[in-house]
Amino acid sequence: MSITLGARAHDFGKLPAEILAEKIAAKGLTCVQLALAKALDGINSETGSLSPGLAAHVREAFARRGVRIAVLGCYVNLVHPDLAERRSLLARFKEHLRFARDFGCSVVATETASLNADWSAHPDNGGEAAFRTACESVGELVAEAEKFGVFVAIEGVAHHVVSTPQRMRRLLDEIASPNLQVLFDPVNLLSPENLGVQDRVMQESFDLFGDRIVVTHVKDFRCEGGKLRPEIIGRGQLNYELLARLLRARKSYIDVLIEDTTAATIDESIVAVRRAFAC
Repeated sequence: MSITLGARAHDFGKLPAEILAEKIAAKGLTCVQLALAKALDGINSETGSLSPGLAAHVREAFARRGVRIAVLGCYVNLVHPDLAERRSLLARFKEHLRFARDFGCSVVATETASLNADWSAHPDNGGEAAFRTACESVGELVAEAEKFGVFVAIEGVAHHVVSTPQRMRRLLDEIASPNLQVLFDPVNLLSPENLGVQDRVMQESFDLFGDRIVVTHVKDFRCEGGKLRPEIIGRGQLNYELLARLLRARKSYIDVLIEDTTAATIDESIVAVRRAFAC
């Protein structure tokens, strides 16, 4: 199948845009998820600092090397327990939405996160109150996205508020806007508890919201000591054959972004992903 293969830019380090783009292009990758604060050295990306000129500078630095910005990563805690802090985080995300098109991008992504400020698992993350707070935050962001013709992409995570394919489907139904889409990471929806049914989790995701998946993350894992640990792609336990089959049926040319790599593992990961997707 044909995919557009890329990576998270900050996995290559925090560097000036031109150098970062050159490193990514040298690996044959053609798109990135760009988290401004994590990836770009020498650029102030604090809330209130973005402008069309800054966005154009970054966009052009990557474009000159044949790399497209597929996603702006602005991962904020949408259910932060401190309301003032939550308002500040939402304001930051909204600014990314307003300038996304200037970066040559239409997608801004985040997870819903946790009732714990540090994003760790909270016993009430799966409850109704947390879900309502997440809906309120996501709805506010989507309303902003609608004004600028861009997308909010939510990434589900097993210990966050939107933690299952069913919770993701419910969020999409509650907001009911085409400007709300999904960044799909199959590993993030797994836990030691559902690891034995990973194929079902992946299939249910495509059955419930496959039409709303706009970007896919790829990485790998192994279960050790009752916890999921990162593993080099191709050496772990993710069923890449199933993932490739599902994407082949529904999502030709989708942006597939490698994550959790280092300089020592990126080459092996790229080879493994290309083999898995036959591209």
